Amino acid sequence: MIRYALQCDHGHGFEAWFGASADYDDQAARGLVECPLCGSSAVSKQIMSPAVAGTRKTALSADPARMRTLMTQAAREVRSHVEANFDYVGDAFAREARDIHEGRSEKREIYGEASPAEVKKLRDDGVPCAPLPPLPPDPAKAH
Repeated sequence: MIRYALQCDHGHGFEAWFGASADYDDQAARGLVECPLCGSSAVSKQIMSPAVAGTRKTALSADPARMRTLMTQAAREVRSHVEANFDYVGDAFAREARDIHEGRSEKREIYGEASPAEVKKLRDDGVPCAPLPPLPPDPAKAH
């Protein structure tokens, strides 16, 4: 197995594992390697330090401010994608999701509002749903 640091044409960095270096080349040439954040298949390998036995990275070695910035950026991009490409159904989310799942409504991507109890019932009944990542408060709007 080989691990590559990859980056899409939108600047999103991520890692992926391949059985061999030729596997990456083959999959990338066929457009099968995609960015997990935006879906772009314009992906390239990045310079990566080799894994050396006996070294260990810990969560403490990561810069917390940088991690917070990256996580906030990813959350904003996910929310932006959903808002641009999904239908907003407001507080009718649970009913609409169930109707789509059971074939009573046209299949489409939706987002909206649901109570924790409604979400639990949807999940218990096998209706796929997931919360949008929360955004931290905007420091410019604080106080």
